Amino acid sequence: MRIDTFTTAHLTGVMALCAAENWPSWSDPETVTRALTAPGVIALVALDGETVAGFAHALTDGVTTAYLATLVTAADRRGQGIGKRLVAAVFDRCGLSRMDLLAEDDSVGFYASLTHRVKPGFRIYPD
Repeated sequence: MRIDTFTTAHLTGVMALCAAENWPSWSDPETVTRALTAPGVIALVALDGETVAGFAHALTDGVTTAYLATLVTAADRRGQGIGKRLVAAVFDRCGLSRMDLLAEDDSVGFYASLTHRVKPGFRIYPD
């Protein structure tokens, strides 16, 4: 298993992981590519050979703030440390000592296993 920076060579694998999670906002190749290559983005893939086994997408100013926007591993690869390796690699690349995130209910146990503090959070939408 190796962790690499996302390139368009990984697009099909990343999109397959998102489709398996039923994430419709990650179904357009152009949108996904733009999101994962935008300024201030750290996008990493966990590769088993050439197969994308997971990916992380973080937003950062590189100074004070990092936000883990997306973290997913293939369902059949969960519990093997891939998510933890991706999180550690994001920390290495952003150089910061903390990262914020919103967790889906089914991922709370994973994030609770990492060193953390619980803070209230919101996902807001335009009117």
